[in-house]
Amino acid sequence: MTDAVRYDRDAGGVVTLTFDQPGQSANVMNADYMTAMGVAVDRLERDRDAGELRGVVLTSAKPTFFAGGDLEMLRDVDRGDLAEFRGFLTNVKTQLRRLERLGRPVVAAINGSALGGGLEIALACHHRVALDDPAVRVGFPEVTLGLLPGAGGIVRSVRLLGLTAALPLLVEGTQLGPGAAVKAGLVDELAATPEDLLTRARAWIEARAAEPEGPVQPWDRKGFRVPGQPADAQGYAALSAAPAMLTSRTHGAYPAPERILAAAVEGSFVDVDTALEIETRYFCDLVTGQVAKNMIGTLWFGRNEVARGASKPPGYEKRPVRTLGVLGAGMMGAGIAHVSAYAGIDVVLADVTADQARAGRDRIAALLDERVAKGRLTPGRRDEVLSRITVTDTGPGMAGPSGLADCDLVVEAVFEDRAVKNAVHAAAERAAPRAFLASNTSTLPITGLAEAVRAPDRFVGLHFFSPVHRMPLVEIIRGVQTSPVTLAAAFDFVRQIGKLPIIVDDGRGFFTSRVFGTYVTEGIAMVVEGVPPAVVENTARTAGFPVGPLAVADEVSLTLLARVRAQEVADLAAEGRTPAPHPAYDVIDAMVGELNRPGKGGGAGFYDYGGDEGKRLWPELAERFATGPGEVPVGDVADRLLFVQALEALRCLNEGVVQTARDANVGTVFGIGFPAWTGGAAQFVSAYGGPAVFTARAKELMARYGDRFQPPPIKW
Repeated sequence: MTDAVRYDRDAGGVVTLTFDQPGQSANVMNADYMTAMGVAVDRLERDRDAGELRGVVLTSAKPTFFAGGDLEMLRDVDRGDLAEFRGFLTNVKTQLRRLERLGRPVVAAINGSALGGGLEIALACHHRVALDDPAVRVGFPEVTLGLLPGAGGIVRSVRLLGLTAALPLLVEGTQLGPGAAVKAGLVDELAATPEDLLTRARAWIEARAAEPEGPVQPWDRKGFRVPGQPADAQGYAALSAAPAMLTSRTHGAYPAPERILAAAVEGSFVDVDTALEIETRYFCDLVTGQVAKNMIGTLWFGRNEVARGASKPPGYEKRPVRTLGVLGAGMMGAGIAHVSAYAGIDVVLADVTADQARAGRDRIAALLDERVAKGRLTPGRRDEVLSRITVTDTGPGMAGPSGLADCDLVVEAVFEDRAVKNAVHAAAERAAPRAFLASNTSTLPITGLAEAVRAPDRFVGLHFFSPVHRMPLVEIIRGVQTSPVTLAAAFDFVRQIGKLPIIVDDGRGFFTSRVFGTYVTEGIAMVVEGVPPAVVENTARTAGFPVGPLAVADEVSLTLLARVRAQEVADLAAEGRTPAPHPAYDVIDAMVGELNRPGKGGGAGFYDYGGDEGKRLWPELAERFATGPGEVPVGDVADRLLFVQALEALRCLNEGVVQTARDANVGTVFGIGFPAWTGGAAQFVSAYGGPAVFTARAKELMARYGDRFQPPPIKW
């Protein structure tokens, strides 16, 4: 017996199987688990046959119940390993079938989160008791990594809940708290404490141990029918619409939801063991596919490496921020104050007038009220967060806001104007002499902004993304004089508020804004070429972008885009240079200056807003700006939007603006919405067929559409 699954039988014949894989912080479904579980199930059957087994409790010695599949193993599976991997998966499923047909009561005592494989193990038990702890989560997150539940999760959840209830949990990767898991039917009862958890599990065993044949799973009973299975033509018609509904959400870019739907529906019409085989075939198809490799590599391994501090300067202890100053109470400033107060930091929120600062606090209150109304936040927690936010004005003549003297960090979040930012930074340094200073600029070089302060070594860029409370990434920008201790402190602050930090070098647009800008301008350029705006937007969505380039330009604000371009022109002029021409900027200037269509915030941009039809593309857009014939194949539309960003990411890597392909991938996926199925802009290059194939396609696009598609050397 290995330590991965400990076997303890008490005098009454109740066996406790405890998952406790040595040397790991969480239990995972790998070869060690399979071997240990096989030994345990063999012994359970021997004890049963000897009349020495009354029931079984499954629990964990780790803080979590079971974490799921071993992603290192899954990442490395290729078609050459498929026969061996299928054997592994078959063994795991066979063990769980033997467990649920043991003829004795089997209870899962879920002492921590049961996600993916953990929930699959629990569903193979006859009863599930979970610890009523807010930290506990139950669900199937596999779809978020391009996979499906492959150890019986689809088969058992569909048979337990029915197709209608199970499919949203499976295709959306929903993670439920304990109470919601009971309501959904995944968990049978809750326990108040770890001791109560085991007591309830044993009580359920005692209540059923006398049954002659022992508990039987519903799907093993004669005449079982999947709950809610269609019984007539109308029901089948509704079921046949499911693929179209799914495609309307995924746009065909993600294979996992489609395979989940297929496995769930096909499996519901056959016996349980055949359904398990169907599930295995679809899982093997996904696990050997490139999309899963891309997503696992970035959304799991890359993200976790970044969160653990892979790019933090070494040798510095964690330095928590206790009091934060935020200068500018608009959308971004209020967002930064919101997430910081939510993380337990005291915040001084300042604006030109106290009324404007209060308006920012009111915006935060409204967001918290929404969460309270949806049951995601208690009124007491809302009040606690708001109590941490103090509002003030910036003082006469920008003398500096009151209340900043005790701040550990002050973040400036005013609009993109160098002169205004310089005045704010100088005032902040006077008011908070011991604080680190940061700018939330999205494009202005940090080294230039640092000239406004006396201690540029304590000045850094912190580029948040909108909306701040939802977007996980923060770009930390290192100016020429930014010290390592300042970078380390900035990194610690970003992790303190639960965000993902990547550190990039200084330069106009840094990394993410440079890459994102190419997406917006390429979409506009295609409209000028005569591509119908709806084709641009819809093709972007089909390629996996969450928002089309025209819609996202409206969200960001065309006024901001115009202001950023104007600042770039002025800065380059001061250096005796001019920016490269691009057809998009004439369109943006005309939209803002001539047509008074500044974007969503102004009520009109590339889209019309409000009215009976809600949001829709401005009908006159093509008529006003299209000058070309629009003879661009749809495949080129998609590739132009993907390649133009990947090429800019490569240039940033070559220039050292971003240090690693990992950071480039995390930054583009979590910061600017580069399609997650690609694994990020750098991974897109590798997965496209490798550097040579990618370069050849880029040259084709360059020949057709211009030098901006000229591929740089691929050095990583």
